[in-house]
Amino acid sequence: MQPPSERDAPDRCPGAVQVHAAADGGLARVRLPGGLLTADQLGVLRAAAAELGDPVLELTSRANVQVRGLRPGAEIELGERLAAAGLLPSATHERVRNIIASPLGDVRGLVREFDALLCATPALADLPGRFLATIDDGRGDVTPLLGDVGLHGGRLVLAGLPTTATGGASLLVAAALAFLAERVAQESQAWRLAELRDGPARVAHRLRASVDLCDLPVFAGPPPGVVVPLGLLTPALRFEDAAKEIIVTPWRTVVLPGVPMPDSDPSPWTGVTACAGRPGCAKALADVRADARPRDPGGLPVHWAGCERRCGAPKGRHVEMVATPQGYRSAVV
Repeated sequence: MQPPSERDAPDRCPGAVQVHAAADGGLARVRLPGGLLTADQLGVLRAAAAELGDPVLELTSRANVQVRGLRPGAEIELGERLAAAGLLPSATHERVRNIIASPLGDVRGLVREFDALLCATPALADLPGRFLATIDDGRGDVTPLLGDVGLHGGRLVLAGLPTTATGGASLLVAAALAFLAERVAQESQAWRLAELRDGPARVAHRLRASVDLCDLPVFAGPPPGVVVPLGLLTPALRFEDAAKEIIVTPWRTVVLPGVPMPDSDPSPWTGVTACAGRPGCAKALADVRADARPRDPGGLPVHWAGCERRCGAPKGRHVEMVATPQGYRSAVV
């Protein structure tokens, strides 16, 4: 049995309109359901970042894009630009459009359908900004990222646990509503389904289903993609010149549909991640992005963290390089 959530306040995840006051200026997080982005939309993001803040865009572990260094009040113009480009379809739901999908799967239609239903359901605006939906085409790439609700080849998954329920976008909406109802019933401020007492089982019961522990999805590993070192999309990385569409992945890579991938050795930056560090984060003890180094071929993923919070750390076994007042502490976790 899981303990009840100890959250005592709503989450403060930034959005495109509700920005976070970071040490280097405003931080806006632009949700990209399924990581889908057209070349024109990427151009809008680049122009907005260059003219309103830091020109380097950040790719996140949820396949979203962040704009840093915004001057005070710049989020108003940023929101207007995003809305005009189709990147902000709902001001009320923009922080809850957290949808990760199999980058190589035929799930775009399902992603768009769920996103539309999500934005059209007023009650779902109350979802926490950390709440995550995954849409896995069955290959097992995004289900292991442990979304709160998800589909694995059409089968409902709750906090990583398969259930007996099957369906499509409307089932995901029902599951999200069931999470909100269970949260009220438990008088909880939980941000994630797994934080509720027996969350997966109780939400499944509300959907007249049950958790099936005997059939867990197998992790297939991340799909091939173009590595973006440390997830920093600089002006020099002009992917929009090569493809009309770009898919941002939760592994901070990009997939270019229709563009053949060259046969070459893996980038030494594959599997290397880092938090914002100095100067963007006031809590950081080091400029981790400047200190980060490529990893050894075949070694474990490496995450560089500016403090003990370890923001952005990957799931699964990895090497952590944590900044301390005495220097970096290395450990396998």
